[in-house]
Amino acid sequence: MVEKLDTAAREAALADLPGWTWDEARDGIARHFAFRDFNQAFAFMTAVALAAEKADHHPEWSNVWNKVDIFLTTHDAHGLTQRDIALAEKIDRLAGA
Repeated sequence: MVEKLDTAAREAALADLPGWTWDEARDGIARHFAFRDFNQAFAFMTAVALAAEKADHHPEWSNVWNKVDIFLTTHDAHGLTQRDIALAEKIDRLAGA
């Protein structure tokens, strides 16, 4: 099983992930994305879904028109792990961030 990140590792990882915020209560990270329209948001979600499936690590997310909110945590580790950080980095690349 993947290990939860300790405080120092979490803070170091978040320093390299601008736009992602730490949610202490849920022990994970979140980010809001806004796109030009629904089609662009949906295309982004499709790309993220394919990457998540390949990594076998799936986000919690919601979509309303051009907005996508994503939350990452590793449920079987009960908190933030390197798997979440790696997926956040991939999501940022897909978003062009």
